Amino acid sequence: MSNIDIGFIGLGAGIVLLLLRIQIGVALGLVSFIGIAVLLNMRAAWGIVTAIPFNFVGDWNLTAIPMFLLMGFVASESGLSSGLFRTMRILLSWLPGGLAVASVGASAMLAAASGSSVATSSAFARIATPEMLRYRYDPGLATGVIAAAGTLGSLIPPSILMIIYGYIAEVSVAKLFAAGVVPGILTAVAFSTMIVVRCALKPSLAPPVRERFTRADIRQAIAETWALPVIILGVLTGIFLGFFTPTAAGAVGAALAIVVASLRRSLTLAVLSASIRQTLIGTSSIFMVVIGTALLGKFMALSGVPTFVAQSFVSFGTSQLLVLVAIALLYLFLGCFLDSIGILLLTMPIILPMANEAGLDLIYLGIVLVKLLEIGLLTPPVGLNVYVIKGALGDRVALSAIFRGVGWFIAVDLVVLTFLISFPQLSLWLPSMMQ
Repeated sequence: MSNIDIGFIGLGAGIVLLLLRIQIGVALGLVSFIGIAVLLNMRAAWGIVTAIPFNFVGDWNLTAIPMFLLMGFVASESGLSSGLFRTMRILLSWLPGGLAVASVGASAMLAAASGSSVATSSAFARIATPEMLRYRYDPGLATGVIAAAGTLGSLIPPSILMIIYGYIAEVSVAKLFAAGVVPGILTAVAFSTMIVVRCALKPSLAPPVRERFTRADIRQAIAETWALPVIILGVLTGIFLGFFTPTAAGAVGAALAIVVASLRRSLTLAVLSASIRQTLIGTSSIFMVVIGTALLGKFMALSGVPTFVAQSFVSFGTSQLLVLVAIALLYLFLGCFLDSIGILLLTMPIILPMANEAGLDLIYLGIVLVKLLEIGLLTPPVGLNVYVIKGALGDRVALSAIFRGVGWFIAVDLVVLTFLISFPQLSLWLPSMMQ
């Protein structure tokens, strides 16, 4: 049996373990350990398994992950994000489907703070969805918009997925953040446009909400909301202008969130403790996954599978469009079964050689991959964000209604993806302006 055969058998075994719901870091780490032992020997396998996790955890660049998580959890736990939906509601409720559009805007802002799609969806499933249901919004629309808008956390910077991609692909995280701005805004605008058009054509989806807000209401909403956009703008401006690195920006953002929450007297010991605990849990979960896939990358490199796949693909041509279509089909398929971080890290050892052979810009590729992973968070049967909404609402809305609701947003996402593939400059013009 050749090394390549062993590599493909290992990949197949890893996918089977993942489908059996074995924790992804454990599954891929176990497959990699056994595969390396078969390719080399047990002593070499033990040496690699002990060295890679140590080198990975000690990498300074990845400290951005816990820092951005801490910024998001402090903002959420201390109530800095509590006024987002109210502010957007005041500004946008007059539109057809205004509460749903407000949910998109509020989710985009919280996503920029948390960097997490799941956290964003979970928060607004409890805040915005009950309000929409109270005004007799269609259950599919009221839940689908929260599941879909939550995915903006992957694309709008700062993004945990972009940090991980930048580390593995060895590209600038700051440029990845800049590249995600326009596609993120474009996605939010596309979601909102679709909602307004659908609700204008079929008003029963979202009965008009007739509310009057006084100037005092507006002032109060702005007072509750201003802090979070200022923190986000400060962090991203500092990164784009080169005042600090993405790693330092995470620490700056966390510190600003703590200072602002303290000044607002909402940072209690319980809030700080909960934020730190959730940050530790989130960081540990992410690091476990990435360590497992780092081991898989070593196993794949030893087996020669990435080189074999890249050379086989080149035999069909090196058209960039062909490579992107192949990657899109692979990600859309895997997105039906696996979580986003797992898909990204599982496929990187194979995709990067293909992209390099085709001459694809790796910054641009990163944005396309993140967009595909956003769609994967919605597609059945797994659709992680859909299950987050279901878990938050319990029996109030059927799972089938949520999947029906996200179908419209998946269609919009595919249209946006087509634009991103057709016009790479949508992603690349902001990074091109950075030094």
